[in-house]
Amino acid sequence: MTKRLNSKHKVDRRLKVNLWGRPKSPFNTRAYGPGQHGQSRSSKPSDYGIQLQAKQKLKAYYGNINERQFRNIYKKATMLKGDTSENLIGLLERRLDAVIYRAKFATTIFSARQLINHGHVKVNGKRVNIASYLLNEGDVVEVKDKSKAMAVVIEAQKNQERDIPGYITLDEKKLSSTFIRVPQFAEVPYAAEMQPNLVIEYYSR
Repeated sequence: MTKRLNSKHKVDRRLKVNLWGRPKSPFNTRAYGPGQHGQSRSSKPSDYGIQLQAKQKLKAYYGNINERQFRNIYKKATMLKGDTSENLIGLLERRLDAVIYRAKFATTIFSARQLINHGHVKVNGKRVNIASYLLNEGDVVEVKDKSKAMAVVIEAQKNQERDIPGYITLDEKKLSSTFIRVPQFAEVPYAAEMQPNLVIEYYSR
């Protein structure tokens, strides 16, 4: 098990939030940080600390994106026209692993990334094995025919914990999804409060 896959079991308590809204999240029963001092840490965080936590939450939500890659996403967001925080969310939601997760082809963002890396996903009919691949409006994402019977895919489709957002359409019979448009921040169904404006403040210090 990789560090990233293993860390998802601890990140909720570390960030003190049920990040993905999972019923079995350890934060549901132990709503405090890990370690022997987890319950006693009550000092008021600084502005920097608040901004840092906002960044950590967003990075973790999308599968613990590494710092170099996440900073590059921020830089790309600053170069686009419009509100930088909206651009940041738009770029994150355009990622192939995010769309696979949103379309319920995988139960977690980590599982979505693994599905892509192992070559089970096609975009517009061509195999893509890069989780960070950015989709464009109208792109069709589908699970390969030979992979549709995989237990992880079937289990994900039956999952009732999440709804598919309006900026994605799903063809359940074909197990294909169309990325209709880049969403606004308010449309993204985060289970926990996200503050992309604080992330922008963190990087623009």
